[in-house]
Amino acid sequence: MLLAAYRYGGYGFYFDPTYFLVVIGLLLSLWASSVVNSTFNKYSKVRCMSNLSGAEAARKVLDSCGLYNVSIEHISGKLTDHYDPRSKVLRLSDSTYASRSVAAVCVAAHECGHAIQDQKQYGPLVLRSTLVPLANFGSTAAWPVFILGLIMSLRPLVMAGIVLFTLAVLFQLVTLPVEFNASARAIKVLESTGMLGSTEIDGAKKVLRAAAMTYVASLAASVLQLLRLIILAGGRRDRD
Repeated sequence: MLLAAYRYGGYGFYFDPTYFLVVIGLLLSLWASSVVNSTFNKYSKVRCMSNLSGAEAARKVLDSCGLYNVSIEHISGKLTDHYDPRSKVLRLSDSTYASRSVAAVCVAAHECGHAIQDQKQYGPLVLRSTLVPLANFGSTAAWPVFILGLIMSLRPLVMAGIVLFTLAVLFQLVTLPVEFNASARAIKVLESTGMLGSTEIDGAKKVLRAAAMTYVASLAASVLQLLRLIILAGGRRDRD
């Protein structure tokens, strides 16, 4: 994308300094991804003393909360685990489903935390679900609308692009309390049921904190992108 690195000025193309905001966001995301992978890999080698697999632990957590209607499925991939509130299905990845590690058990319990949130109609989760279609549309349409507005010098289109991208940022902001709360619920259940011992709980907390950092980094990167849009829009207004 031309605007990613350069802007068109009265005397040709020149370097766009706002591109550094993108680079910073990318570096934050890469750092967070590296931390979560290294932490998960470390504790995926630590066998759970209860000898439970991720799937078995998930079933115990769900049953202990009366969520007998939530089924568990195996999906491919690493850390692609998620809970689908529409079909009431907990999907656990290759790295979680059959593994009997501390990492697998805590990741499975975290996803159960989302099922518990769904059961209790946890406010931020309900809000996030409501924002999904708006956020998807906003993240897809924001840049095309924004660039079209710059090319045609139509400020309403430029502002529309910023508003659309703001919807995606808002979705990521709402995601933070949802993820932190799911982790807190997971740790509480793992402790109360004795599925993880005290030393294992420490490892589980480290895995979940590392995973949470990926959401924080993603939000920071998106905020930087939003700031970049605002700066670019301001620069065009000054030239106009």
